[in-house]
Formats: sequence, structure tokens, C-alpha cells
Amino acid sequence: MEINWLHDFIAVASTRSFSRAAEQRNTSQPALSRRIKALELWAGAALFERTTHAVSLTSAGEAFRLTAEDVIRRLSSGRLEAQELARGSSDVLKFASTNALSLTFFPDWLRGIETALSFVPNVQLVANHMEACERMLLAGEVHFLLCHHHPAAVTALATSHFRSVHVGNDCLIPASVPASKSDKAPRFKLPGTEAAPVQFLSYRSESGMGKILEAVRSTSPLQPQLKPAFTSHLAKLLVTMVQAGRGMAWLPESLILDQLASGELVRAGGRGWEIPIEIHVFRPKSRLTPAAEAFWKHVQAHPPKSTTQKPERVRRRRSQRPTPPARS
Repeated sequence: MEINWLHDFIAVASTRSFSRAAEQRNTSQPALSRRIKALELWAGAALFERTTHAVSLTSAGEAFRLTAEDVIRRLSSGRLEAQELARGSSDVLKFASTNALSLTFFPDWLRGIETALSFVPNVQLVANHMEACERMLLAGEVHFLLCHHHPAAVTALATSHFRSVHVGNDCLIPASVPASKSDKAPRFKLPGTEAAPVQFLSYRSESGMGKILEAVRSTSPLQPQLKPAFTSHLAKLLVTMVQAGRGMAWLPESLILDQLASGELVRAGGRGWEIPIEIHVFRPKSRLTPAAEAFWKHVQAHPPKSTTQKPERVRRRRSQRPTPPARS
């Protein structure tokens, strides 16, 4: 059995597509299919159900996936630790973070923790969309994953192999440009009608916020009439497109505080349309390096002070805002 077979297996299991997995693994589809068949022969069981239009895991495949991910993660983690010790760099902390949080939350959060640590860590951060960040943590390429979290959204990080800590809060706010300079009502207003659906800027399926939004909308009694107009996995790009008047989008509050304060953006609906979300740090349950374990111990010991805690930069901005007039 070859380690690359396990990587191939995880790619197919994640994408549910041999063609997409082959692209992800930078190989041809026939070559990947041959390696998957070799893995199934080694395992002594069919791992995938193959039909003309779909690929799904068998019950044996579902069970084997957890083992394969754990093996890959432990090997990668051990290799990283050996490399760091050989270089004398035992203070390295490797993070994956979703794009939005790498800009709005991570810098202040890390600064607050570093002041309390007994060592100065060598921090390495990779920012990407949620699926890519999950793959890095699953593969053992990083120690921690910082991301938005909502209990309704499914994650690839099984609780049997990963744990998480709640470290902050955010909120997805439906946002639009105002109707005009003199009229601060939203140009694109929820819920819309069948005759005039609201122009909607959405997240791609690999986005964590996209998964959260779809999971919450699928169970919400509020059913807006939306007309998709643009899609991206980058929340920052959606902010730019909303500012350009292309439609409305559910945007993280931490990313649009300045625009909301200045009136450049306004809420596209009432408070009932907002989606409170948490910020979590994930790690594997298996042992990490001493530096990573020390960092984790501090994070566990210092949870958010309240359910409304925001990043320091967010709190500073809010304290500087003028008091809004009372609503009638």
C-alpha cells in the first residue's frame, strides 16, 4: 500500500468526483482510478459506489475514511515536528485561516495571546477558503484552523478526531448600498417578491460562510426571493461588489463595520435576517508539538468573556461610532 493511494482516496471522497479529484491531485483520471482500484484490492472491500452520474462512499469507505485521514495527518504532523526540531525551530505555530478572518480577527487575537506566552512563536499563516483550510488540517499540514462556525453547517472535521474552542463572535448581515445619498433605505431590500426578486451576490460552495448561509436558510421560516447575480468564495470581493451596487449579500459584520458606520452600506433587512456566527479554532486530537500544545492550553483557558465579544479592532471602532437616533 502506498501513502499516495490514501491521498487519492481522500480527494475522491471529498469531491465525490473522479475527474475533480484527478484535477486536485494533478494526475489523469485513468491513473487515479487505477490507484483507487489498487487501494480497494489492498483493503479487501469496495470503498466507492460508482454510478453514471455520481460517486459515493460505501459503508466500508465511510469507516476507512476516518482511518485514512488520521494516518495521513499523523504522518504529516510527525514529519513537520521532526523537521522543526532538526532546524532548532521548536516554536513554530502553523495556522490555516479563512480569508476574512485572516484580515479582521487573526492579527489582534494573536497579539493578545502572544503577550501571555512564555515564548515568542514563529507564526506561519495560510489564508484560503474553508474547504482548502479543512484539507490542510486534515492532512496535518497545519496545527490549527481558524474559521467561522455554526452548528447547522456540516464540517469535514469529525469530532472523533478534532476538537475546537470558541474564541470570538461575528454576524452575517444582509447588506446593500443605500438607495441614494439622501435616501438611506437599502437599494436591494429583503425579502423581495416573485415579480421582483432581490439581486443576490452569493458564496461558492467551498466557502465556509456559504455553507453556513445555505444551512441556515434551508431551515429558516424566512424565505427571500433572490436572483443570483454573482458568486465568489471571497467575502472581501463580495463586499466590493455590494459597494459597486451589484446587489445585496450576507457579509460578516467584522468586515463591513467601517462601511456600516459611514452609511456607505446599510442593512438590507431587519434584525431577523441576520445570522449570528461563532469564531472557532480547530485542532486534531492527536498530540501536537510542545509549542502548539502550550498555545492551545492558553486558548482553552481564556474563552470569550461574553457571547457578544468581538475582536479588539471591532470593539474600538464601535466605541468611536456616534450614537444612532432612536427608532420609532
